[in-house]
Amino acid sequence: MAADPQTASPAAPAVSAPRRPFYRRPVAIVAVIAVLVLAWQWYDSRRQITALQQELAQRLAAADVENRESRGVAEQVREAMREAQVKIGMLEAKLQESQNQQVALEALYQELSRSRDEALLADVEQTLLVANQQLQVAGNVKSALIALQSADARLARLDRPQLAGLRKIIARDIERLKLAPYVDVIGLSARLDNLSATIDNLPLAMEMRPPPATPAMKSGAEAGDNAWLRFTRELWRDLRDLVRIQNMDNPDAVLLTPTQAYFLRENLKLRLLGARLALLARDEKSFKADLRAARDWLARYYDTRDKSVASVAAAVRQLLDSQISIELPDLAASLEAVRNYRLTRERGR
Repeated sequence: MAADPQTASPAAPAVSAPRRPFYRRPVAIVAVIAVLVLAWQWYDSRRQITALQQELAQRLAAADVENRESRGVAEQVREAMREAQVKIGMLEAKLQESQNQQVALEALYQELSRSRDEALLADVEQTLLVANQQLQVAGNVKSALIALQSADARLARLDRPQLAGLRKIIARDIERLKLAPYVDVIGLSARLDNLSATIDNLPLAMEMRPPPATPAMKSGAEAGDNAWLRFTRELWRDLRDLVRIQNMDNPDAVLLTPTQAYFLRENLKLRLLGARLALLARDEKSFKADLRAARDWLARYYDTRDKSVASVAAAVRQLLDSQISIELPDLAASLEAVRNYRLTRERGR
């Protein structure tokens, strides 16, 4: 077997190829660039990481400060909450106490209101009762009307709708009293008192005197008379004045002793006083009987020509023409309404 001439020849020395420059090697350049890029990325990442670490450290420090501040604020808030809870507890206690006091005050007010209303109703009832008695006994319409108006005004101040019916009844009685005839009892009573006060100054019929004669003028002869003649003439004049002849308009004039004249005046005063009492009692029969007796006594025993006697007689005649016995309404409806309202309140309690 023949040998391969190439294998059989001795090995020739290897000839090394020439090396190219580094910058002409693409792989190396790429590798260098990649290394540089990686180094730059590493550096940039490291720088960013460092910046992030610093920023994070700052933020953590700030957060820690804020956290400490927050803890302080939270502690203050908790302390404030505790104080607020304590104050709220105290306020709740005071509120409860205030509510209890309010409830007690409301109960007291209700009790006082009931007591005040009851006292007012009792006072109104008493006022109406007195007014009714005055109206029936003395016939004093004016006083009864004032009492009714006062009672209505006091009920109006309560401003209660429940009192509307009661006030309506009182208003009806007020209108009835306004339409009732009026007798001036006070005025008539004053006139009787004035007449009674003038009785002592009225002249009696037996005390009438003729008008004094006008003294005659002395003549010249009388003036020239001696003292004895003047004495005789004056004595005769005095003796002539002892006896008086007089024509009287009332031939039946009674001669009274001083004692009888005194009792006549006192009895006449008693007649006028009786007429006054009859006026207050609304007893027209006795009132007119006493005035007729006073009129007759004035005509029989007193000097009717005297102006004062004539004035008293005219006043007595005017009083005789007065009507004092009139039918007056009563206040029974108002009294009954007040009593029924009080009874209803007592049953409703």
